[in-house]
Amino acid sequence: MRTVIAGGHGQIALRLERLLAARGDEVAGIIRKAGQADDLRAAGAEPVVLDLESASVDEVAERLRGADAAVFAAGAGPGSGAARKDTVDKAAAVLFADAAVEAGVRRFVIVSSMGADPRHEGDEIFDVYLRAKGEADAYVSGLDALDWTILRPGQLTDDAGTGLVRLEAHTGRGPIPRDDVAAVLAELVDTPATAGLTLELISGPAPVSVAVKSVAGN
Repeated sequence: MRTVIAGGHGQIALRLERLLAARGDEVAGIIRKAGQADDLRAAGAEPVVLDLESASVDEVAERLRGADAAVFAAGAGPGSGAARKDTVDKAAAVLFADAAVEAGVRRFVIVSSMGADPRHEGDEIFDVYLRAKGEADAYVSGLDALDWTILRPGQLTDDAGTGLVRLEAHTGRGPIPRDDVAAVLAELVDTPATAGLTLELISGPAPVSVAVKSVAGN
């Protein structure tokens, strides 16, 4: 299986790349800076240098051709201003989804945020972020050509993963180690029966594989 990850140098993406590569999958990560390439290679991923804020749909689609799945894990980051919430968290996600459609990649997983809502009100940076994420989710969920799953993790931590999660349509707020988010993503990529679902994720009682099978109806 070949998976292409947008935001390939992100903290969750690097973890996901290691997991996919370790199970024998082929994985590529889209990065903005060539200097990040060695980190991806160390994780077992093929680095693809491409700026999603300036690339065209055709350029991104060319990198996606032949993939079995696409994962959008890019983000402007906590230090960015409101403008980049729009150009990365929203516009780059829309671009990546359009490119997946053009390339014929049906399986599409997007890493969103708990509380994401296109109608979220407020002018603070975090308000803009939640609105941008919500608008991206709404766009992706409207594309019939994609078998999409939207994952909305709770408060991200760098604690060691436990492999135990709560994955449901509505979990309520709570923390979740990035290790466990990556583990859930690895399962979701491989579980197209979760297509059409928007899922919240926090730490909980269920092993990752059990939690994913449960929401998939298995």
